[in-house]
Amino acid sequence: MSLGTGEEFRTPMKIYTKTGDAGQTGLFGGPRVTKDHARIEAFGTVDELNSHLGMARTHSAAEPFDALFRTIQCDLFELGAELATPGEHDERINVRQVQALENAIDQYEEELEPLANFILPTGSPLAASLHVARTVCRRAERRVVTLASRLETTVPANAIEYLNRLGDLLFVLARTVNNKANVVDDPWHPS
Repeated sequence: MSLGTGEEFRTPMKIYTKTGDAGQTGLFGGPRVTKDHARIEAFGTVDELNSHLGMARTHSAAEPFDALFRTIQCDLFELGAELATPGEHDERINVRQVQALENAIDQYEEELEPLANFILPTGSPLAASLHVARTVCRRAERRVVTLASRLETTVPANAIEYLNRLGDLLFVLARTVNNKANVVDDPWHPS
């Protein structure tokens, strides 16, 4: 071991702790709760969304959007940490991140024809992946709304707004990806 490298502070961490085998888990700095608790559902769904964005980034067509996707993934990691921490704390997701999503929506929407119909969630492989991420984002938003409705809990002030804008952005990006791939949006026609 050499001094001053940080090596002396690293301790191996096992991936399994066996503390959740009875269906409970610990919150950051808080109590143990059941694994289906509203707070666990909220940050777990945000984590699922983050994984879907990670999958979308693996598509070769995602390269022009990679920096944006990475920033969003980092934001989602911060949001998940906020949701996993009960009580009052510094907010990691703020108005600046919400505004950045709005700016991206405006930028990419300028390139698109206005919609006259609902569209089916399909198209190029990347667009389809973004539609899946969008639906998971909407579920994450619903889970945070459920958590916020509990009187004994707090949620980050901008969490719902951020997820709402992110769902909009993912929809616009799916359309943008299709447009760049010369794939026409598939309109829904009622039967």
